[in-house]
Amino acid sequence: MIGRRRVLTILAGSALAPRWARAAEWQGHALGAEARILIRGGDAPGALLAQVRAEIEAIEDVFSLYQESELTRLNRNGQGMASAVMTDALDLAWRVHRATGGLFDPGVQVLWRQRAQGAAPVALRPFGGLRQQGRQLRLASGQALTLNGIAQGIATDRVAALLAGRGLGEVLVDMGEARALDGEFRLELADPQAGALGRLTLRAGRAVATSSPAAMILADGGAHIMGPQGQPPRWSTVSVEADSAALADAASTAFVLMDRPQIARAARVLDLRAVRLVDFGGDLTTL
Repeated sequence: MIGRRRVLTILAGSALAPRWARAAEWQGHALGAEARILIRGGDAPGALLAQVRAEIEAIEDVFSLYQESELTRLNRNGQGMASAVMTDALDLAWRVHRATGGLFDPGVQVLWRQRAQGAAPVALRPFGGLRQQGRQLRLASGQALTLNGIAQGIATDRVAALLAGRGLGEVLVDMGEARALDGEFRLELADPQAGALGRLTLRAGRAVATSSPAAMILADGGAHIMGPQGQPPRWSTVSVEADSAALADAASTAFVLMDRPQIARAARVLDLRAVRLVDFGGDLTTL
């Protein structure tokens, strides 16, 4: 099965012309996903790659649900002081939450955890239960948050910002979502059920994120992407291009749960670029 973060594949062979024979690639992991940085025409100094690794660790220290982090402490204690990174993430989460009629909802963590364990679903405390005053956060009773639908996009944007202006030339950053710095990169879009569906060109300054619910199935047989009321996916794969990977990440997650008119309206509100939808029959359309 195609992994959740391999539904977009970098076509390195076809993307690299002979003049980029010295292309270098860094591989690692970020937030539980494979991560790559492709640099055309050269290599990154070891000290710069050390900064990249430190940035990834800093992001995991904020958003990880699988190790001690700012988010796990917030969920455990029900309150806490938000870092600047967390504050920015919540601001974007609220923006996408409103634009999608509440279908992008970090409050699904409790429901997700119960379903992942095969337990009976519990009543959900939606994202709107979060109280935020400045940097002070307070969760509603029984509430827990997940920012998995936005964190890898944030990691991609932050690593891209770290590499920008370093004289590396054309760079593609993939921390679970992809962002191009200078140049153009060709990516192949695939669906867990239908397989390869076509290719797209990611231009400089653009980012793309893709969500495929069937790429991870929970203990109860349901998809890992779900609505705040347990709504099932409407699409097999959704891919979104935007000016930031974090925005594309959040939008692609929510759009899986929305019908075509709802997606079109939200895409206008959020000022997105291309939106690609794959239905359960394997048909691909672009908005």
